[in-house]
Amino acid sequence: MAARSSLPSFCLHRIRSDSRSGAPPSIRASSTGAANDGGRNDDVDGKEEEQKSEVGRKVMVVADGGSDEARTALQWALSHSVRPCDTVVLLDVVKSGDDPSRGCQHLETMRSICQAKRPEVRVELSLVEGKERGPVIVEAARKQGVSLLVMGQKKRSITWRLLVMWMTGGKGGGRGTAEYCVQNAACMALAVRRKSRRGGGYLITTRRQRDFWLLA
Repeated sequence: MAARSSLPSFCLHRIRSDSRSGAPPSIRASSTGAANDGGRNDDVDGKEEEQKSEVGRKVMVVADGGSDEARTALQWALSHSVRPCDTVVLLDVVKSGDDPSRGCQHLETMRSICQAKRPEVRVELSLVEGKERGPVIVEAARKQGVSLLVMGQKKRSITWRLLVMWMTGGKGGGRGTAEYCVQNAACMALAVRRKSRRGGGYLITTRRQRDFWLLA
């Protein structure tokens, strides 16, 4: 099912932090020889030019109503994937007839997390309307040219999976929204959840791997 058009423009913001201007100057090592000094400057200047020319990606994180799982996914993305030149797109989906202001509040809260943890990163908020979350998220990621899609994932019991399979006649395979997006997104898609409430790293699910343990 294709995503419907975005809700009113007040739900879409583009934020660019000015903190870059306050970044400390790069530190250059001292040198005793003129030849070494010239080589040092070339190396540093080359690295600076490379950073300037680096093209940023769009990394989409599904807000999922501001749930704990969504915040876990955002924390993981900010710590392990997002680069300073990237843009983080926070996406949430509302059903037809629902009050869009609630979705905007969740997105604003998650934007605050981004600004606190990675103030140098650009953030965009996107709220879309649709009935089936999985197809809507996949379509939104495709339209916005996202390079990486990150979602939180709940731990599902075997009973829950069997119940979903029974309700769908086996067609759904007991999969939730995150699993659907991982399998159907045009870009790289990850489902992330904490290994346990006490920590112990993350469990990452991709199209080829399920519950890959990442200790970090």
